[in-house]
Amino acid sequence: MQETVRFAQEVEELGYRRFWVSEHHSVPGVAGSAPTVLAAAVAAATRRIRVGTGGVMLPNHRPLVVAEQFGVLESLFPGRIDMGLGRSVGFTDGIRRALGTDKDAAEDFGAQLAELIGYFAGDQTAHPQVHARPAEGLSVPAFVLATGAGAEIAAEAGLALVIGDVRGRDALLRAIERYREGFRPSPLWERPYVVVSATVAVAATTEEARRLLLPEAWAMAYSRTRGVFPPLEPAEAVLAREAAMTAKEREFYEAAQRGQIHGTESDVRPAVAELLAATGADELLVTTSTYDRAAQLDSYRRLAAAVGGLDGAPVTAPGRPA
Repeated sequence: MQETVRFAQEVEELGYRRFWVSEHHSVPGVAGSAPTVLAAAVAAATRRIRVGTGGVMLPNHRPLVVAEQFGVLESLFPGRIDMGLGRSVGFTDGIRRALGTDKDAAEDFGAQLAELIGYFAGDQTAHPQVHARPAEGLSVPAFVLATGAGAEIAAEAGLALVIGDVRGRDALLRAIERYREGFRPSPLWERPYVVVSATVAVAATTEEARRLLLPEAWAMAYSRTRGVFPPLEPAEAVLAREAAMTAKEREFYEAAQRGQIHGTESDVRPAVAELLAATGADELLVTTSTYDRAAQLDSYRRLAAAVGGLDGAPVTAPGRPA
């Protein structure tokens, strides 16, 4: 947790615009069980960078509590807080039961989102005589982390969209198009605002950059075949496993590496430029989850140098504390 705070300080100095932390429960490789608490620690240790969540999973929480938490953050760190919101529920039945939710909870995301935003606006339609203090009257930028269905919810709510290339480039572009076509202006966002999420790794060689991404790829394959997430392992340990992977493990392992951007600075710069041009994104959210923390920081340092002169979208630093 302390390394995450130090990492935020480092990327602030590198010129990144935002630092977001995520919500995951019962995952050894990700220390993200309390994102608003961690965001408070990061904001207190930094000066300029915007701090937010990528994101708070709204089906796991009461909208009133989420509004109150972000109201506290915005009051303590005015003008520096982002409210990223997602609709995922717990990864396993046990986690969902512990959180008091179920698989179908995501279906109410649109209503939960409207209730949450209403608390900031002082709208008491959902619960008369209930005020979210100190959130009421504050303006905190809201972002919806989405796949295809969530993109339409973000458009209807008039909120910014955060979306990744998880289902292929064509699906990504179609979702963004639907979002822009269906966007309804709101007090928080007057026009569509698209943040494209991508896994990016930069190193001295292409092979070194690829190795940075292997611990997370194996963790995803392991979780998909066993139902639990393992701690991240060094790249060397993952490489040693490759020959013994089952067909199903290899399928998920290779799928986890698709759509990622990795290589040297000269490789990554045109790849990032092409992604921004294809999507018309306003901003790029970068995630690089790996075992080697020094190499992770070096990757962000190299990325800042590689894309710092690109016209267009600024870059936001990582969404996963590890």
